[in-house]
Amino acid sequence: MTEQFIEPGLTIHYQDINKNGSPVVLLLHGLGATCESWQLQTPALVDEGYRVIVPDMRGFGKSTYPGGNNSPEVLAGDVSRLIDKLQLGIIHLVGMSLGGTVALELVIARPELVKSLVITNSFAKLRPRNLSLWVFYLIRLFLVHLIGIETQAQYVADRLFPEPGEELERNTFKDQVCQSNPQGYRSTMRSLAFFDVSNDVGKIGHPTLVITGEKDSVVPPESQTELAHLIPGAEQKYIESAGHAVIVEKPGEYNHLLIEFLQVHND
Repeated sequence: MTEQFIEPGLTIHYQDINKNGSPVVLLLHGLGATCESWQLQTPALVDEGYRVIVPDMRGFGKSTYPGGNNSPEVLAGDVSRLIDKLQLGIIHLVGMSLGGTVALELVIARPELVKSLVITNSFAKLRPRNLSLWVFYLIRLFLVHLIGIETQAQYVADRLFPEPGEELERNTFKDQVCQSNPQGYRSTMRSLAFFDVSNDVGKIGHPTLVITGEKDSVVPPESQTELAHLIPGAEQKYIESAGHAVIVEKPGEYNHLLIEFLQVHND
């Protein structure tokens, strides 16, 4: 784990794995998660010869939070500056959930940095049609603002990993969320309620893959299908019996889809 000073009050911690590898794959984690959430993907990518950059975004993991707005647009600006400071050149960009929204903001703002785009269990605009999902979001907002981040983390962990045999996954996720800066977490959560790049993603001209957990209970699969339809030429692949934490639940299937796509677009 290393760190990069971005601006006063903001230091981004990141993993830089297989420094002599090429090209670069940059992985962006979900809300409350950290770079450690990608630990089941990085070995597979290294085995294929890639250099892998995995940051903790501002306010999450070991990265600092200087205060203020912590929206996907702000986070994308941080990632853009990290790419420049590390002189990474053109990268393959992969985002999971919140990381997917950040990836979309980045490729819209600075398309010259990106070779290909993989969006996992994410969206251009989140307006669920399911009442129970609205209740889930409202309870999360209530818990994180009025009760505390630890209680909210447990609530989400129970939804992501509901089976009795998934205690390790629940505890690992909860531990990652509890590393978050509470103010930064709350700011990001509020910003996602208003996030909408549905009028902008049609400008994306990069090869794009949308990977969807078939049983995602956090970001509706139909929202992901809408995103795939809005991006010209985008593919969508479903992973059966996987939920929102698809990179943990089905790492073998996920890695196969990811690497297969990257290999096609290495040149």
